[in-house]
Amino acid sequence: MSGIEGKVVAITGASSGIGEAAALLLAERGARLVLGARRSERLAALVARIEEAGGAAVQIRTDVTRREDLHALVALARERFGRLDVLVSNAGVGTISPLDDLRVEEWDHMVDVNVKGVLHGIAAALPVFRAQGTGHFVTTASTAAFRVVPAMAVYAGTKFAVRAICEGLRQETGDSLRVTTVSPGVTATDFAEASSNSRVRAEITKMRDDLAISPDAIARAIAFAIEQPATVDVNEIVVRPTAQR
Repeated sequence: MSGIEGKVVAITGASSGIGEAAALLLAERGARLVLGARRSERLAALVARIEEAGGAAVQIRTDVTRREDLHALVALARERFGRLDVLVSNAGVGTISPLDDLRVEEWDHMVDVNVKGVLHGIAAALPVFRAQGTGHFVTTASTAAFRVVPAMAVYAGTKFAVRAICEGLRQETGDSLRVTTVSPGVTATDFAEASSNSRVRAEITKMRDDLAISPDAIARAIAFAIEQPATVDVNEIVVRPTAQR
């Protein structure tokens, strides 16, 4: 048995990209999955794909900006599988643009999804993990949490915040819970399409087309952290293309 087989894993942002890749890989390795995202039709297709391959998965529409949705995700895990072993907080948005654009509503949305969404997941899962005496938070950050570049000031700020929150969580949780932050570099997802600034969107699209690694690479990093023995806490993983600087 692997360190993943039989574990109950909830994933937000599971309908595409890194979340979808992680769901498929973890299901292949024997995890029982609770999948959340806003696009219910894509979740349904993913659950069907997992079940056809002999895996176990359930879905629930999840908007991480809504606290009640994260509580419902955790409740579904306990209802269907009796427990929750891992929460993968993967939902995120990158509506990047220069600060001069003053796209304040987009700034607010990034804070709501990238920062508050992670906090809502912690609030939902932490009491359950405490009661169980075991649990694992895995959170998707970004290489933008280490390096700020033009047009990414607010996005990077949210990811710096995610790293800080997760490090604080790690220090507070003691020796029974685990906390991992996975920071992808340029990855072949629909990240670029989120920007409403056409110049920035074109630049990010070109970078993705030139450099990007598969979401599968990030999924393998997530699986690596989860499969470690209970006494091993992999705190931070950075995964970027070899060509990315």
